[in-house]
Amino acid sequence: MAQTWKDDEISLDPIRDQTVAVIGYGIQGDAQANNMKDSGLDVVVGLREGGSSWAKAESDGHAVLPVSEAVKKADIVHVLIPDMMQASVYRSEIGPSLSAGNALSFSHAAAIYWKWIDPPSDVDLIMVAPKGPGSKVRETYLEGFGTPSIVAVEQDHTGTAWDRTLGMAKAIGSARAGLIKTTFKEEVETDWFGEQADLCGGAASMVTNAFETLVEAGYQPEIAYFEVLHELKLIVDMIQRYGINGMWRRVSETARYGGLTRGPLVMDDSTKERMKKVLDMIQDGTFNREWVSEYEKSGKDAFESHMQKYDEHQIEQVGKKMRKMMWPDSTE
Repeated sequence: MAQTWKDDEISLDPIRDQTVAVIGYGIQGDAQANNMKDSGLDVVVGLREGGSSWAKAESDGHAVLPVSEAVKKADIVHVLIPDMMQASVYRSEIGPSLSAGNALSFSHAAAIYWKWIDPPSDVDLIMVAPKGPGSKVRETYLEGFGTPSIVAVEQDHTGTAWDRTLGMAKAIGSARAGLIKTTFKEEVETDWFGEQADLCGGAASMVTNAFETLVEAGYQPEIAYFEVLHELKLIVDMIQRYGINGMWRRVSETARYGGLTRGPLVMDDSTKERMKKVLDMIQDGTFNREWVSEYEKSGKDAFESHMQKYDEHQIEQVGKKMRKMMWPDSTE
């Protein structure tokens, strides 16, 4: 069984006198910085001068500094800029400003695990990874609860790396929901696999194929959209709250029997073998090399051609109309 921690097992005392520099103020940076500040930690935000987030961070009550200055002021440097920007920002601004005994912290370990960043041996390397989007991290904190996190220490130079890791996780609010010990390797490989095989890639491909199957059989696209996409959230919510068998017990008997007997026809052993291939390509570095190469060549345009196919697909055209009907004030 994995090691776990809850809120009452952790103290903030070991890091109360330490300054945390949150580098980046996107959805995760915003949420985590505000949660830590509200928990009583000394937080500064490091941003690119003139960037769009500077004014927002200041209006939220943070001291905002250029990245290099924030790092020099900090004991713990929590890097929350996008993965593919981390290496260049580290080389130019973070690395030269680190001091021995600092902690270099992440919420996703790819840059360290794949050696995009080569950190010094005289700092702690730690990770606090909330298992939810930043909006949920902030929302659940304000509700008096939290979003669970997985936590890891890759390098413990000071002998206090776990105190720092657990303290940050408590300050973010994650320990209220629960913390699970992992490793940098496990976090990266399982995170990428989940995104590719199930949560993002697998789910999007499954929904699109199911939609096409109904439409090609002559059913109305709007009805197909509701049946294979819109209602999916209701099922996922039940699975998250009650487990898979809890979901089966809460759907109709027809859905239960049909799903239990026909689901394995759709997702069969051959599907699992292809999932294993996806995992192999993550573990052996194939995906990492491909992604880095594509990003270096095309930047954020590396995935635009793939996304354009979805923009042009009938399920998105129908979906925009359906979403506008249900949420007329929403913008996409």
